[in-house]
Amino acid sequence: MVALTKDRSTKQRIGDERIGAIAATGLIFAGALLMRNAAGFVLPGATATGMVGIGRAEEQIDNSAGADGDASVRFMGGIYRYANSAAADEIASANIGDLAYIVDDQTVALTNGTGTRSAAGTIHDVDTLGVWVRFDEALTRAATA
Repeated sequence: MVALTKDRSTKQRIGDERIGAIAATGLIFAGALLMRNAAGFVLPGATATGMVGIGRAEEQIDNSAGADGDASVRFMGGIYRYANSAAADEIASANIGDLAYIVDDQTVALTNGTGTRSAAGTIHDVDTLGVWVRFDEALTRAATA
């Protein structure tokens, strides 16, 4: 590619909106907590290792009959509230600033479940309805490296 010699219409994405290719057999519901696997494909949140939380699904997409990358989903990074785990894995206000871990596509926990869960993001706040998690894939990867 050579340097510009005239004006160029450079496309922009506003805010935290992203698009990700979905993993094979993925059924994602709008509002679901999403994670990315080591191959770069998006899945609904689940107890699994080697993943990282990436944000909230903006739409329902069914790739349950498809292969990796046959469908894509719009998702947003940012701060979203998800259900709090219970008992020893319940997140409290004292945990603000720590990592939250993925239990499923709507629940986060305080611990990695003895090495069975991946990090969702940073705990931003806790209230009676759940846990506010900050989803920033790069920061979460750095915190778990």
